[in-house]
Amino acid sequence: MPGLADLRHLPSVDRMMNLHSIAPLLERHGRVVVTDELRGVLVDIREAVKAGADVPDEAGVLASLISRLGYLDKSNLRPLFNLTGTVLHTNLGRALLAEEAIAAAVDAMRDAAALEFDLDTGRRGERDSHLRELLCELTGAEDATIVNNNAAAVLISLNAIGAGRQAIVSRGELIEIGGAFRMPDIMERAGVELVEVGTTNRTHARDYIKAVGPETALILKVHTSNYRIEGFTAEVEGAELARIARDLGVALLNDLGSGTLVDLSRYGLAKEPTVREAVAEGADLVTFSGDKLLGGPQAGFIVGRKHLIAEINRNPLKRALRVDKIRIAALAATLKLYRDPDRLGERLPTLRMLSRKQPEIRAQAERLLPQVTSLLQRQGYGVEICPCSSQIGSGALPVDTVPSAGLRITAASGSALEGLASLFRSLPRPILGRLQDGAMVLDLRCLTDENSFIASLSEGTGHALA
Repeated sequence: MPGLADLRHLPSVDRMMNLHSIAPLLERHGRVVVTDELRGVLVDIREAVKAGADVPDEAGVLASLISRLGYLDKSNLRPLFNLTGTVLHTNLGRALLAEEAIAAAVDAMRDAAALEFDLDTGRRGERDSHLRELLCELTGAEDATIVNNNAAAVLISLNAIGAGRQAIVSRGELIEIGGAFRMPDIMERAGVELVEVGTTNRTHARDYIKAVGPETALILKVHTSNYRIEGFTAEVEGAELARIARDLGVALLNDLGSGTLVDLSRYGLAKEPTVREAVAEGADLVTFSGDKLLGGPQAGFIVGRKHLIAEINRNPLKRALRVDKIRIAALAATLKLYRDPDRLGERLPTLRMLSRKQPEIRAQAERLLPQVTSLLQRQGYGVEICPCSSQIGSGALPVDTVPSAGLRITAASGSALEGLASLFRSLPRPILGRLQDGAMVLDLRCLTDENSFIASLSEGTGHALA
C-alpha cells in the first residue's frame, strides 16, 4: 500500500520524548500524559499513512501532539461573553462576583484561615460566625445561618421544624425551579406532609385558618419569583400570614427565592420584596439565594428566630449542606458592600449591569458596529444596531424586562446563522448570543471588555470563516 514503506521514517516515542522542544510539554502536562498522548498521535499518523498520507517529520508530529494536548487541556468551564440578554443566566454561572469578593476568595484559597477557630478564645469556633453578624445587621433578623443553595435552605428548614408533621402551602405557590425540581418534591424529601390550600389563582386567609390543625408545624409562603399569575388573583400577604401563624401557634417560613437586600426600584428595576421587609412582617424564617439578586457566590441563607435557627444548626443535614471557606470569604466581602448603598451599584457587577441605561449600551453598539461589520460583512453577514430587551434571569422578575441595545446579525439562511452560532461557541473565549426572529442578536448589556470581544471575534472570522 502506498506510503507503508515510509513508516520506518516515522520518529519513535523515545526519540520524540528526548527532543529539547518536548520539555515545555512535560513541564505543563507531566511525562505520563505526554507519553500516552504521543503514542495516540503516532497511531493516528500510521492509520493516515496507510490511507495514503505523507509521513510527517518531527516538527509535524510535535505539532499534532501540541494540538492533542491542547484539546485535552481545554475546559468547557472557561470565560465567555454572555450576550444572551439574560444577566443572571443559570447555565452561565449566574452572578459575577465583585472584585472585593474575588480578592477575599483568593486569600482564603492561598492561606490557612480561622474557619472554625475562635482567635479570641483559642477554641473551636463556628464557620457561620463569619456571616451571622452581617446578615443580622442587613436583614434585621435575630439570627442567621447558611447552606450551599436556597433549595437546601428550604429543605433543611422544613426538615428541622416540620419533619413528620404538616406544612400548609397555597396551590398558586407550588413552584418548579430549574432542572425540574419542584417544591412538593423538596417537601417530601424533607419529611413534611404537604397540605394545599386555595386555588391556582386565588388563596384567602380563611383557607389557611381552616387548614391548620394539630399536625400543622408551619405555613410556607413561596415567592413566585420565576413566574407570575395575572388577572383574577388573590394571595395573602406576608404580614397577614405572620399574624395568622402567630395566632394559631405555628411557624411561618417565607421563601423569597432569588431574594434581595435592597429596593431594586432605586436602580430603575421593578420592586421586589426585600429580606428585611419579610423579617419585619413577622416571618419566623426567611430563606433566599446568595448568587442571584444578591450578587454573590452560590449559597442559601436562612434568617429568623434564634430558637429556630438553633434547631436548623443542630440538624444532621447542616453538615452535609455546609459551605467552604472560599465561599464564606466571598460572601462576607459581598455582604460588606451592602453597608455602603450609595456605591453598591458601582461595585456590585449584578446591579451595575442591570442598571445600565439603554443610551449607554446603544453608544457601545455604535462603537462596535464598524468593526463587527468589517469582520462579518465579507462573509455574507449583515450587521445592524437594534433595540432589544434584557431580562434579569434565574427566576427573578420573570415578566419584567430592561430596555437594552445590541447588534443584529442576519444571513441568507438559517443554517448560516446556526453555523455562525456554532463557530462563536468554539472560540477560545466563546461568544453567546440568541437566535431570534431569523437573526442572531448580541445584547451588549453584559459586555464590559470591548477590546477582548473584538479580538475573539477576529480570531473566529480569521480562521473558521476564511
